[in-house]
Amino acid sequence: MATRYYIALPDGDRARGADPELSFKSQGADGFASELQAALRSDELFQRWRARQDDPDDIDEALAATDPDATVEGKRDAMHIDLVVTTSLPGNVFKQRLRLLAGSGWELRDVTAA
Repeated sequence: MATRYYIALPDGDRARGADPELSFKSQGADGFASELQAALRSDELFQRWRARQDDPDDIDEALAATDPDATVEGKRDAMHIDLVVTTSLPGNVFKQRLRLLAGSGWELRDVTAA
């Protein structure tokens, strides 16, 4: 079952993870949406993160899950960027990918069934 997450990026310049190689590169709503959607549809971001860990073989394979049908819509609001994410990924996988991309520069506004 898919879930819809309503995410706000209060400051696009600060929506960056701890590792610049894994973080968002975009500045605009469409770019953030595109990068997050790619991170949910493929395990490429997860694999790059995993390779940077001290013991990559010890990482839980469940975090590599993907959702080829995930969608992310981005919209610029007056003071922030809104992302609406629809995915069937477990919440912990979704949040891990978002933290890699945006660090703590995001806010979960609401969660609904899709």
